[in-house]
Amino acid sequence: MQRDGRITVTDLAQRVQLSISRCQRRLRELERDGVIRGYRAVVDAAAVGFGFEALVFAKLRLDTMADFDRALADVPNVVEAQRLFGSPDYLLRVVTADLASYQRLYEETLAKLPGVRGLTSTIVMKQVIEPRPLPTSP
Repeated sequence: MQRDGRITVTDLAQRVQLSISRCQRRLRELERDGVIRGYRAVVDAAAVGFGFEALVFAKLRLDTMADFDRALADVPNVVEAQRLFGSPDYLLRVVTADLASYQRLYEETLAKLPGVRGLTSTIVMKQVIEPRPLPTSP
């Protein structure tokens, strides 16, 4: 399902050697238990006008992380964010149309988020490995 989220239940049942009804029940269980968190299309950012990508490392005041988390959720250009152990405190993946629009976002939005003590940006040169399915075992 990670490789082909559009697979039919009939085809999936055949591949995993379950009856269709058992396969449907198992899918519902995985969804209910949060193992399968959703289904989505993978969109090429550059093809829809987001040809610039930066990784942003953020250092924060520790007492503001919850406020930062809430404010960050309202910034649509931040397409991924992780809170890290150690320094820096966060890694953000940001997409914009170009360098000028990134500069505006940086100055007008990112730098003004609650608790920001410092931001360091790294421009993505090339996506070497696209987001891919999880390995089959830990």
